Amino acid sequence: MDSAKKYFALKLLPCRPDFAFTLSDEERAIMLQHAAYWREKMSKGMVLVFGPVMDPSGPYGLGVVAVDDEEEVKDFIEHDPAAKLNKYEYFPMMAVVPTTN
Repeated sequence: MDSAKKYFALKLLPCRPDFAFTLSDEERAIMLQHAAYWREKMSKGMVLVFGPVMDPSGPYGLGVVAVDDEEEVKDFIEHDPAAKLNKYEYFPMMAVVPTTN
C-alpha cells in the first residue's frame, strides 16, 4: 500500500429503503455500470474493497478508496453512475492495515 495515499470509506445510501430489491430496468442498468466503474478503478489500485452491506435496517454500498486528496474522492463520486440515483457519504480513515500475506 502506498503510504502517501489517503484512504476514505465511501457509503452509498439508496434512494429508497427497498431500492436493492425493487430495481427498475433503468436502475439495474445504472447499478451494473456502477459495479463496472468500481471494478475498473480497483484494477488501477484506487479501490481496495467494495460491495453491498446487508444491514438488517436496509442494505447500502460500502467501499474503501486510496486517493491523493479529498478532491479526488469528490471526483470519483461525481463520475460514478450510481450517484445519479443515490447519495454518497464519505469519511477519512485514520489508518489502513494491510494484509500480512
